[in-house]
Amino acid sequence: MLLRSRGRSSAPADRAPERAVPEVDWFMGVAAIVAALAVGMSKGGLPIVGMLSVPILALAMSPVRAAAVLLPIYIISDVVGLWLYRRDFSRRNLMILIPAGIAGVGVGWATATVISDRAVTLLIGFVALAFCIDLWRKRKRTIPPKPADVPRGLFWGTLTGFTSFVSHAGAPPYQMFMLPQKLPKLVFAGTSTILFAVINLAKLVPYWALGQMSPQNLQFFWLLVPAAILGTYAGRSLVNRIPQDLFYRFVQGALFLISLKLIFDGIRG
Repeated sequence: MLLRSRGRSSAPADRAPERAVPEVDWFMGVAAIVAALAVGMSKGGLPIVGMLSVPILALAMSPVRAAAVLLPIYIISDVVGLWLYRRDFSRRNLMILIPAGIAGVGVGWATATVISDRAVTLLIGFVALAFCIDLWRKRKRTIPPKPADVPRGLFWGTLTGFTSFVSHAGAPPYQMFMLPQKLPKLVFAGTSTILFAVINLAKLVPYWALGQMSPQNLQFFWLLVPAAILGTYAGRSLVNRIPQDLFYRFVQGALFLISLKLIFDGIRG
């Protein structure tokens, strides 16, 4: 936690014991603020950046607690992101992905005590890596955009909701469904923002039921809100400035690096 007690082990007989003096855990505070900035940037249109948030905060606390601490920050950032992208989204993709994503959250909740986080992490890492390799293998060929078809959308949408529930790692499955469509960058980013806003809202009740929304985890909330809002506006500004080809190269490169990180985390356990 951000505050921990520091006091004397004993006090003179003629004096009342001194009150504990709060000591700020600066490393945890800095890690939490950087993680909140990453969350905000993901909601500003760079969803892959959000995957850095839990690993960053996990440097200072357990990954499970880090995911719980950040969920309210995701939701606050979602509100800002929804406003910024209120006109930029793909209605068809959302009609497919939102029901599937909510179903994926339900699967994650139902299997929370059964399925190993390590197995899920490895699976997503290897699938994302294979997807990146396939993209780069075809990069010199002209491939027409793929439509937002229902069967693929239901599969990847469910996997997005499931992995988002387990570790806020829903970006890779989302990218694997959306990248082949070659949508305009603002539509790509806005669809992501709206989808994950709904998924994060759906995660509130399961997280509460599993005991993750404790007062101890919520004590970071007000400290991190300004950083998250700043990150959201910064993310949107970057999306506006980056040329579309460079935007997609960045997304693909980030997905590749994240896939390696997921594989490493899964093997390490």
